[in-house]
Amino acid sequence: MSTVPPPPLAPPRTPGRRERIVHWYRSRSLRGRLTFLSAAAVAVAIAMSALACWFIVERQLYGQVRTELLNAPQPRGVPSVLYCANSPQETPTPQGTSASEGNTPFRDVQFVLSNTGQVCFIDRGGRAVLTEPGDAKAYHLKPGQSIVRDGSYANGDPAVVRITAVQNHNVGPVLVMVATPTLPIEDSLQGLAILLASVSLGGILLAAVAGRLVAHSSLKPVDRLTDAVEHIARTEEVGTTIPVRGDDEIARLSTSFNSMSTALANSRERQTRLIADAGHELRTPLTSLRTNVDLLIRSDDTGRPLPPATKTKLLGNMKAQMQELTVLIGDLLQLSRPDTPKAGPNLTVVALHEIAGRAVERAKLRGPGLVFEVSTEPWYTHGDAAGLERAVINLLDNAVKYSPPGGTIEVRLQQGVLTVRDHGPGIPPDELQYVFDRFWRSPSSRQLPGSGLGLSIVAQSVREAGGEVTLGPAEDGGPGALATVRLPGGPGPE
Repeated sequence: MSTVPPPPLAPPRTPGRRERIVHWYRSRSLRGRLTFLSAAAVAVAIAMSALACWFIVERQLYGQVRTELLNAPQPRGVPSVLYCANSPQETPTPQGTSASEGNTPFRDVQFVLSNTGQVCFIDRGGRAVLTEPGDAKAYHLKPGQSIVRDGSYANGDPAVVRITAVQNHNVGPVLVMVATPTLPIEDSLQGLAILLASVSLGGILLAAVAGRLVAHSSLKPVDRLTDAVEHIARTEEVGTTIPVRGDDEIARLSTSFNSMSTALANSRERQTRLIADAGHELRTPLTSLRTNVDLLIRSDDTGRPLPPATKTKLLGNMKAQMQELTVLIGDLLQLSRPDTPKAGPNLTVVALHEIAGRAVERAKLRGPGLVFEVSTEPWYTHGDAAGLERAVINLLDNAVKYSPPGGTIEVRLQQGVLTVRDHGPGIPPDELQYVFDRFWRSPSSRQLPGSGLGLSIVAQSVREAGGEVTLGPAEDGGPGALATVRLPGGPGPE
């Protein structure tokens, strides 16, 4: 069975000049690109200025020569003795009658007979020979009219030629061609071109050096920022900042980096503190559980069983410690979520008044001897129903915990403002700033059960719903504390 060979692979395409230039430019460092761009911009500007200067000087010099030649005195007539030929290379033959008029003051002058086109000269001396007029306009000049044209000598040297029509009674109409050499102007322009090219090259080199220095100076803050980022990546020491100078874009970038680094440092500090506080809070119930378990195991190993009342009490303590561990772990999981408001699948329209009602019923079970005064109006908000319900329950649990026996807890919900007021000892003013911190507990309530995470969960859940929560003394100056939760929304589900 024959197989068809695969088609040959096409040779790799050779990148074009433009692609090579783009690749070279992109492979340069930022400092190199800034240097290149500054040098290129200056080079273009210098080149344009040099060209403009050269053309202006060239125009001025040639204009001056043309003006002087055009304003020079006109010849009074044609000399009576001319040596004419069909072309400048032929031997001239004399015409005219007066040889004494051959010595005329004309220099670089030749005559062209308009009727025959012959080129004539004043004498046989070594005069430079001008080329014939090359345009028909010169042959149609009226006597006394003049034009100025670019021309050249027979040896090729450039010249500016003035052509004047003169009428002669012996030979008829004659074109008098008076020339001024422009070779000195060409030499001057060539020297000017060399000078401008040298100045331009020097300017480009200076621009490249200046661009390098400017790029180095401008990118110093970026270098410091890069060093700081590399230091953080290498050592993981967040919190490193760089100095900020000025208010330009680099300064804004430095300020943003410092803010980000400070935020990372604060986040790590909070994380470390959370782990330390969580370990401390977990140690207490775990130690109690281990002690009770060791006591039960020891009683079984020694063959001396504990009294039933003691064993029942130990098992009750173990159950309470397990419940405390469950609540603590649940609180830690709740706090592990981001505490910034954002949209998500758990955010729905929530009836806050219904949540408050369910929370009050649960609080009544935990404080059977307390009096609850409840007044709620319909209010709907957008948030996590489970998180908001837990936040309200935590506020009521906190009020139940600190209320005296037979005390009153007031729950109000009006225009999206939920207030929970107890009549307990209240919170000292110097401790109000710490009440929403994680694991913070008032020194006067360390003996009471709790992990110190309840109010932190309240604050996080309320922030996720776009609201705010405060805790302070009662507004009427009486005993107890007043918790206030404000949530956006409306009286209807829409």
